[in-house]
Amino acid sequence: MLKGKHILLGITGSIAAYKSALLVRHFVKQGAQVKVVMTEMAKQFITPLTMATLSKNPILVDFYNPENGDWNSHVSLGMWADLYLIAPCSANTIGKMVSGVADNLLLTTYLSAKCRVAIAPAMDLDMYRHPSTQRNLEILKGWGVEVVEPASGELASGLEGKGRMAEPEEIAAQVEAIFSRGGTLQGKKVLITAGPTREPIDPVRYITNHSSGKMAYALAREAALRGAEVTLVSGPVNLKASHPGIKVVDVVTAAQMFEATKANTPEADIIILCAAVADFTVAQAADKKIKREKSNYNLELTPTNDIAAWVGENRCGNTIAVGFALETNDEVQNARGKLARKNLDMIVLNSMRDAGAGFGHDTNKVTLFFKDREPVECPLKSKEAVAADIVDNIESLL
Repeated sequence: MLKGKHILLGITGSIAAYKSALLVRHFVKQGAQVKVVMTEMAKQFITPLTMATLSKNPILVDFYNPENGDWNSHVSLGMWADLYLIAPCSANTIGKMVSGVADNLLLTTYLSAKCRVAIAPAMDLDMYRHPSTQRNLEILKGWGVEVVEPASGELASGLEGKGRMAEPEEIAAQVEAIFSRGGTLQGKKVLITAGPTREPIDPVRYITNHSSGKMAYALAREAALRGAEVTLVSGPVNLKASHPGIKVVDVVTAAQMFEATKANTPEADIIILCAAVADFTVAQAADKKIKREKSNYNLELTPTNDIAAWVGENRCGNTIAVGFALETNDEVQNARGKLARKNLDMIVLNSMRDAGAGFGHDTNKVTLFFKDREPVECPLKSKEAVAADIVDNIESLL
């Protein structure tokens, strides 16, 4: 998403300036070209040498170099950038942006910028909630400036509250979301199920499986990066959606996942059923912890709702439905059978016999089967790369 993009990073005077180094490192690793503009006060918090080393470009602070007269053109900077991100952005700079004050290179570049602009405010609690700051932020939003909301927590003053600059990964996600607008899935609504379910036996025990949810979360991020509005119905996992275009609906049981999927199916353009939903649930869960009072204990199970079958039968005519098949034997036969029985457009086959694939890994190896075309094999690679392959093939079905 960021490969080849030109990102101009502005840094103002704030203790949060150290996070800017992590931002630059992330952008460069993603293939972006980064230039950095700093205010004079910002140099008190992080050195130009650090930022120059990470960005691989000289740091710009002054309008010109007093030793040789070289002019740092704010106009050229504004034309070079695809995005001007000011992070951290102090209350002082926010106020000057609104008032049109142009007393440093960072501000003159803002006033000349032809690209999209985003800011990540950072300041103390009372400064952030002051009416003047809130008014200024609303004015900037009205002018089209993206605001990455600050977080709550311990501030440099020792107070607790809202004003901390958002973490670098959150800012990076917002940047990627900005670049994703107008992507190949812009305007599409994507529904994805993720992770395992838990079927309670008693208040302390449950039936589940080894699904980590990593594949589904990678798919959600990939779809969101392409501009889709994503609803992620997620079972209990230790993951966090890393894109602001993803709405997470948390569920626990197969019944809850079924209801959440039903509720979101009518509006979905694409449905990806990636969750490892329990096929059976406990017929009668105990309301108290079951004690080990005898050597044998019989647990009666009943089938859960077949979410994939319901989606295949009830989806709208133009909705693309994709399922997953995790198999241990007769993989191809079982996958093709599920594709037909569930009335899906595509099914993603995982084999537990493939090293590095399936549950718990950061990598995956899959084969995609379709109703009326030849299968596509995706060799072992990261789940993020596999997600891109899967979404590419879904797009070809639209």
